[in-house]
Amino acid sequence: MQTKLKSIASQVPLLRHIITVDGKPTTWAEFPKGVIVHTMASVEAMGVKAENMSLNKQKMKPVPSDTAVIMYTSGSTGIPKGVMISHSNLISGITGMAERIPHLGEKDVYIGYLPLAHVLELSAELVCLAHGCCIGYSSPQTLSDQSSKIKKGSKGDVSTLKPTLMAAVPEIMDRIYKNVMNRVNEMSNFQRNLFILAYNYKMEQISKGYTTPLCDRLIFRKVRMLLGGKIRVLLCGGAPLSAATQRFMNICFCCPVGQGYGLTESSGAGTITEVWDYTTGRVGAPLVCCEIKLVNWEEGGYFNTDKPYPRGEILIGGQNVTMGYYKNEDRTKADFMVDENGQRWLYTGDIGEFHADGCLKIIDRKKDLVKLQAGEYVSLGKVEAALKNFPLVDNICIYANSFQSYIIGFVVPNHKELTELARKKGFKGTWEEICHSAEMEKEVQKVLTDAAHIANLEKFEIPLKIRLCPDPWTPETGLVTDAFKLKRKELTAHYQADINQMYGTKVK
Repeated sequence: MQTKLKSIASQVPLLRHIITVDGKPTTWAEFPKGVIVHTMASVEAMGVKAENMSLNKQKMKPVPSDTAVIMYTSGSTGIPKGVMISHSNLISGITGMAERIPHLGEKDVYIGYLPLAHVLELSAELVCLAHGCCIGYSSPQTLSDQSSKIKKGSKGDVSTLKPTLMAAVPEIMDRIYKNVMNRVNEMSNFQRNLFILAYNYKMEQISKGYTTPLCDRLIFRKVRMLLGGKIRVLLCGGAPLSAATQRFMNICFCCPVGQGYGLTESSGAGTITEVWDYTTGRVGAPLVCCEIKLVNWEEGGYFNTDKPYPRGEILIGGQNVTMGYYKNEDRTKADFMVDENGQRWLYTGDIGEFHADGCLKIIDRKKDLVKLQAGEYVSLGKVEAALKNFPLVDNICIYANSFQSYIIGFVVPNHKELTELARKKGFKGTWEEICHSAEMEKEVQKVLTDAAHIANLEKFEIPLKIRLCPDPWTPETGLVTDAFKLKRKELTAHYQADINQMYGTKVK
């Protein structure tokens, strides 16, 4: 217990010096100051006492400016920060989001499986509660019939609940896309060609604004049943969704896929695509609760005077922009700004471009941009997005150092694809032996180089060396967030020895 609390305290600045376990105080000199840890029984006793005391006092109702929740950021780029979100921030945010989802009401069923500590899930459930929608609770391990904790032959939660609304992060959608395409590749030639014909036909019809009821019923019905068969709107957020995955979900699940953009610091709200917008790679126009502007970022070469599209760092302003970070005034002053009209603005650190119809596209991120030794700028997220949809790759992390002239990568390979590649190359061994083989690393490197050329990456954007990682990155490992975004700091520390070896020097 003490070891676990110390570990938590080292990561969360809020935890402080006094620890109470079963009513007995415990202190450590190195333990930070601030929070008292109680047993559940003592919490219940305090609640009863507080309730009895309040009977003789007038109950105070919260006001809009009161803090509703302190939500911690994912920590993907450093130590998590506690974002102070007020009641008015939440109401403003969910009002804007609900406006982009047509016909919300009591007939809708939402399936919640993401952590409520993630702003995407919190805001999605609040939208549903505000409009009388039913909510069924699930988990990533029990979501579908093929989920890890579903007994073979049993039904997953989506098959039982049959939801009409669902929010997802790109990692989940990418998995569904790859699983379905693997099944398609295993079909007979006739079935596979029929599926591809129907897929291409529907893609063409969608681009013209038409529907394909016959294809939906005969070809895509089984695929749609993977999510219960009744999904009418899919909302994706938390990270960029690849064009291939978004188009696949549009076609095979026979519903619009809304891609949204927002941060914990903006109460999850920012932009959401319209349901009739079937373009890919964009996140939609600003919601009614906020406005967005672009400011120049000279170091990256982005200017709001660029042609044909204005580009720059994204600033979000409005009632949904939160009050700042808990007990972190320096960071609050750096990330938030109030203009001469009293409007509160958030510097997001993301780079976007506005299209002629007012829709925003995320094209880069300041913290993901690394300058190599020769002066080229590499966007780590851009390279990862280009290579991640390749069947051989389940996950990938690109690493770059300004004192080096090339980038390197760490790849979590797809078990089936890598095993098949090893068989073709005549390599035999266990899964760990395959992943740790220098021979197989070279083979995967060749495949990724070909994929990079297809994705039109520049020569300096292609990883020169890679490492195959046999164990998947999950939130439990601490290497990705609950939304499966990479924790670069933790990944760098975890693979530091490999980084040193791949660069042939000690990288600080």
